Amino acid sequence: MKRLLSNLTFQVIVAIILGVVVGVYFKSFAPTAQTISKTFISMITMLIAPIIFFTIVLGIAGMNDMKKVGRVGGKAILYFEVVTTFALALGVILANVLKPGEGLQVSASAANADKLATYQKQASEMHWGEFFTHIVPSNVMDAFAKGDILQILFFAILFGYGLSRMGETGQSLINTFSKLSQVFFNIMNVIMRVAPIGAFGGMAYTVGTYGIATLVPMLKLLGAVYLAMLLFIFIVLNVICLWAKVSLWQYLRYIKQEILIVFGTSSSEPVLPSMMEKMERFGCARSVVGLVIPTGYSFNLDGTTIYLSMSVIFLAQVFHIPLSLEQQLTIIGILMVTSKGAAGVTGSGFIVLTSTLSAIKVIPVESVAILLGVDRFMSLARALTNVIGNGIATIVVAESEKEFDRERYQEAIKSLDA
Repeated sequence: MKRLLSNLTFQVIVAIILGVVVGVYFKSFAPTAQTISKTFISMITMLIAPIIFFTIVLGIAGMNDMKKVGRVGGKAILYFEVVTTFALALGVILANVLKPGEGLQVSASAANADKLATYQKQASEMHWGEFFTHIVPSNVMDAFAKGDILQILFFAILFGYGLSRMGETGQSLINTFSKLSQVFFNIMNVIMRVAPIGAFGGMAYTVGTYGIATLVPMLKLLGAVYLAMLLFIFIVLNVICLWAKVSLWQYLRYIKQEILIVFGTSSSEPVLPSMMEKMERFGCARSVVGLVIPTGYSFNLDGTTIYLSMSVIFLAQVFHIPLSLEQQLTIIGILMVTSKGAAGVTGSGFIVLTSTLSAIKVIPVESVAILLGVDRFMSLARALTNVIGNGIATIVVAESEKEFDRERYQEAIKSLDA
């Protein structure tokens, strides 16, 4: 019993259940719960920049081959594009088959007008060409201060390359960075002990603010989105795991703590550092983990792309706007571009969705307002699918580079039953 009570996974599950109870019966606690959740997420995000930097620098410095860095990055981007295309297609097909928007009577005017106006303003300011030029930081310290993952990734690759060129003279710096990296991972392990409190706050805020009752009129859409995510994980990602000769079920068991934390906080950010550490212990080379996981947070958003594709079709059905096959293929093409800017932006799902509707000019932009009430619940599925997908992407790239250690993988699996 004592061992069970001290188990972090068990603690997080209990915290989530308590969060739901508090959210239902003590709605006035929601603002405090939000503060608790935000504080926990801030504690984790303060570690993301240095952990990404040191992991990438140490990985590349150990490669001594920039061609390999380019090859790993190229394989990752190619994998992301192929898999997110499958995710988009799955979302569109299910939305057309299940038709979650047909017969639904909702009013866009009932939504929070101020909140919608904010999303519309942010969407109008998004320029997708600038997203790619933004990768290069004008000020490195500013990139670290803001925690801009892509800018830190870009600088870390260059720094790692510069360090690798120093040869033996750079070894002392590599040793120092290795020790500093371990310090930050030790800090993360301490912070993760309070993960149940963060999960409790996140769930209590979600249920207390939005309420279970807000789900009723949108249950058909929610059911369709969650079904799409489950099919994607257990069919598409499972096939990929079979190719890589890795058990999807064992992998999910291995990252169960991360899954529960994402479920409780509705955010994938809190588990980025621990996912990097766990994927390395799972058998993936540090150099591959350092490149694929951070890049995946911007380019491999499987859950977000499913949500976006289904939401567009759903809104067209609600407002009785027939979309031809050609129009739907156009939407997929636009989403393949716009979904890449969804990472690291608060309310990114709505911003990208609004931007997409503005681009296709078929469905009224104001229609996204009807999704505001249930977005927090759909963000659970989005974040979970994104995190699971990024871990599998790391395994695939590591396997293709022959840098997936089967012995470490077997040790990780055995530890699950210990």
